Amino acid sequence: MSGILSPQAWEKIWLFRQTFLLGFTNTVKVAFLGLVLAFVLGIIFGLMATSGNKILKVIARIYVEVIQNTPLLLQLCFLYYAFAFSSHSLGILPSGMIALGIYHGAYIAEVIRAGIEAVPKGQFEAAKSQGFSYVQRMYYIILPQSIKIILPPFVNQVVNMIKNTSCLYLIGGADLISLTYSFVTGENTGGAYAPAYIVSGVLFFIICFPLSTLASAWENSLKKRERKVVVRKKTALEGRV
Repeated sequence: MSGILSPQAWEKIWLFRQTFLLGFTNTVKVAFLGLVLAFVLGIIFGLMATSGNKILKVIARIYVEVIQNTPLLLQLCFLYYAFAFSSHSLGILPSGMIALGIYHGAYIAEVIRAGIEAVPKGQFEAAKSQGFSYVQRMYYIILPQSIKIILPPFVNQVVNMIKNTSCLYLIGGADLISLTYSFVTGENTGGAYAPAYIVSGVLFFIICFPLSTLASAWENSLKKRERKVVVRKKTALEGRV
């Protein structure tokens, strides 16, 4: 009954559609909460890495190197099992959310660091000479210029985070992949292998494809706006001459 064209398999998928909807909902929930944590950590450590303070830069570097050079699965298992048998057990979904947030936070920190460092140093010096504080320099001058650099890799991290929710399967999670596996191996639901994984793949595509498309459109819009500004400045200079 596992054939793609099997009517019985697709009928079983429809009868147990709530299983896939639950997995889809849990995947979105874990990814969203993980993204909030990753974004906060990314901003904190990204700013620390560009702060000019040696101690903060070293702390940020250690965080990034340790997280990026160890597998997400290892971090997830450590976080879950370190608390699983204690009185402070986090649970499967919270463990997944925290592990994903910490893991992708390291990558977002690097994205933010690279975006900030791509801005010419003259911009920092000019803002400082005008009496702007560090926060004001970042908020009003540096970060607005970094958006077009930060945006594409940031959205890539969002998409990767959504796909990495499948790692929760290893600790018995209730994400889309875990529930799909439980469905195809269940005593009463097993057998519809191909249709089940096709549905799971389509649901992932529904989340990820619009994000990638939106990011591309946003990036192109920012680039067009920048080109218009450059043309206007050039025209104004030529008019003065």
